[in-house]
Amino acid sequence: MPEDEIEVPKELREFMLEGAKETFLGQKNGANKQYRYGNLHIREYDKKFLVHTDKIDPRKDPVGHLVHDAPEVLIGLACAIFGGSQITKKLNKNSKKKSIASGLLSSIICGYLGYSITKKIKNYLE
Repeated sequence: MPEDEIEVPKELREFMLEGAKETFLGQKNGANKQYRYGNLHIREYDKKFLVHTDKIDPRKDPVGHLVHDAPEVLIGLACAIFGGSQITKKLNKNSKKKSIASGLLSSIICGYLGYSITKKIKNYLE
């Protein structure tokens, strides 16, 4: 759990802001549901809520949110696009089927590595 996240046990009381909207934006991290209320990101689990504040509301500025709150996603995508395409160029020049398959696989691997490394760095710096 990141340092800036607050845990609210459900047994204390049901916690939900009036006006909070259920959303698919954000990493669920195993939550049953997640909600947004402005910059507030609320994850609901069986016995607790985890709440944190994002710098930028992704519903209003998705790119700004990626840059400031979730750079690991942005870097993962960039690695998938650029890393995958570069590896594919070097591996297969003749077979179109092999090229597509290796391109997809190398994009997934590069994207995951970029995401994972950036996430670890981000968590270390927090």
